[in-house]
Amino acid sequence: MNTSGKDNEWPHHQVGRELSNWGRWGEDDEIGTLNFVTADKRIAAARLVRRGQVFNLSMPMDKNGPFGRGDDRINPVHVMTLLPEDGEGSPDGEISTDDMVTTGLQSSTQWDSLAHVGYGGRFYNGAPASSVSASRGAEKNSFPKVLEHLVSRGVLLDIAQVKGVDRLPDSYEITPEDLESAERSQGVHVESGDILLIRTGWYLWFLEGDSAHFLGNSAGLGIECCQWLSERQVAAVATDNWTCEVWPSTIAGSQMPFHQIAIRDMGLTLGEMFNLEELAADCHADRVFDFLVCAPGLNITGAVGSPVSPLAIK
Repeated sequence: MNTSGKDNEWPHHQVGRELSNWGRWGEDDEIGTLNFVTADKRIAAARLVRRGQVFNLSMPMDKNGPFGRGDDRINPVHVMTLLPEDGEGSPDGEISTDDMVTTGLQSSTQWDSLAHVGYGGRFYNGAPASSVSASRGAEKNSFPKVLEHLVSRGVLLDIAQVKGVDRLPDSYEITPEDLESAERSQGVHVESGDILLIRTGWYLWFLEGDSAHFLGNSAGLGIECCQWLSERQVAAVATDNWTCEVWPSTIAGSQMPFHQIAIRDMGLTLGEMFNLEELAADCHADRVFDFLVCAPGLNITGAVGSPVSPLAIK
């Protein structure tokens, strides 16, 4: 394959053109496939709550995260800025505390905004590369634009369980056939406006303390899944690995082709490093694989991603 980087010479760029949602919801649209999450969809999702049980799908934000020195992303650094003994005290004995955190916005469980990945000098819906700057961040497609839309019906597809393993092999490429096999096995169907959660089992590497393997050659989605996600009108996709897509790429010379199609062309919000272990165990126990998902992130002006503490409620 010619890898000069021209759009018409890359297979994933051809796929992106075929699946493009540019202009579908207007020239000024900045939320992409989250347009599929309608008011009726949220009402129906709320009705899925039967037991009131809440599952926290987030990775702890602390110094024990998966990233280390030399990584582009750093683990959260939590610092106390005010301790009880720091104050002068008050007549009624009040004491107080304050703290702060320094972190990369994509160093733990997180969402990618539609300004996170592009190609050809453009982000989603034609936003130019110049719409992201050091002084202002993202002026188009920033994360706060999608924040309130990340509440919908959630569906878990446990690909590892369908394959009969606790976690998929290194660099396993998930296919549309795998997604449909999980649907049949679990008796669930992915529908328009759903937030799709895909379990690869990869999060187990992090839970076991092997961050090097967790950040290594990860199982994940292949670009053939983009067509399937488009046809199902999926609103957002989140996985339990660090890349969402298979790593390394199966397309020689391309680093993250799935991201390029999903984010830049389709306008599909992607989530990574979701802890799906407890939720998956419960879903297999009661055979209910759909639920309410509430997963807004932080309202940080100009952000191209956000940490999130997503909740699944059954």
